[in-house]
Amino acid sequence: MTLTRRQILESAAMASLISATGHSATPGKLPTRLLGKTGVRVSVLGIGGGSRFLAYKEDDKAIEALNLAIDSGIGYVDTAQNYGNGVSESRVGKVMATRRKEVFLVTKIQERDPDKAMARLEQSFKNLQTDRIDLVHIHSLTTEEDLAIVERKGGVLERLLKMRDGKSVRFVGVTSHTDPNVLKTALERHDFDCTQMALNAAMVGMMNGKGGMVINPAMRPSFETIALPVALRKKMGVLAMKVYAADGIVGQAPLDKLMYYAMSMPVSACVIGMPKLEFIRENVKLAQAFKPLAGKERRQLSDALSSKNKLALDRYFRDHVDA
Repeated sequence: MTLTRRQILESAAMASLISATGHSATPGKLPTRLLGKTGVRVSVLGIGGGSRFLAYKEDDKAIEALNLAIDSGIGYVDTAQNYGNGVSESRVGKVMATRRKEVFLVTKIQERDPDKAMARLEQSFKNLQTDRIDLVHIHSLTTEEDLAIVERKGGVLERLLKMRDGKSVRFVGVTSHTDPNVLKTALERHDFDCTQMALNAAMVGMMNGKGGMVINPAMRPSFETIALPVALRKKMGVLAMKVYAADGIVGQAPLDKLMYYAMSMPVSACVIGMPKLEFIRENVKLAQAFKPLAGKERRQLSDALSSKNKLALDRYFRDHVDA
């Protein structure tokens, strides 16, 4: 059988992903990848517990959705204390009461006062009906001043790292969709196990005619070009969020291309909010059929989408709160 050029490029891209992430695929099932230096294997598709999970207005519907996700092979479940002021965690907890061993469970701390943060974390254990949380992120890092508060002696980061040593929290991470330079600094300075950042085809920058990156002065650099390389160099597990840019780029390119753009990077999982059961089924099918985009295709997609969307998306995510 003679391979086409496209098939050859896809094979090369897949080989690179297997080397970088331990990507493993079985027909009819969700692929899995290693979560960086943690050594844990997670599903390449995760379900987010933010505003789109809260779009299920009734607890029973949300619980049905989460059970469907787990039944479909999604083993990465992401929530946060401030999603609905505990509502998301409590919904997840009702499922964890019987299915805790089936998932890699993640929550996030928004509080910056260390005493309040620890009190909220104790509530998270109760909400989630568990005595162990796999990953706790410091939620939504914003400015240099915010980072200074997080990393001060006796602060939230130090407290979390001590909890990690005690095993009730297995891993510690940090998230950001605001400023890639601040996240870059945080990742360079500290021993995070994981990080979650905004990664999509519309927030990369623009390309010139020769294929080189050109950053418009009016646009901020991207997480992909600034923060992601640091995380990979330090072998952190990388979680992609805002894959569809809070649905801001849905319809501008085929849905599979938007998902595959992020999955083609050396990330461990793409965390996506899915406010309808059919969205869960559709995203699972897309992830099961994943084929990496070759470099040229990724560049063409990012060029087309960033030129139309990046400035507006940067402004939007600067102040965005997914609560």
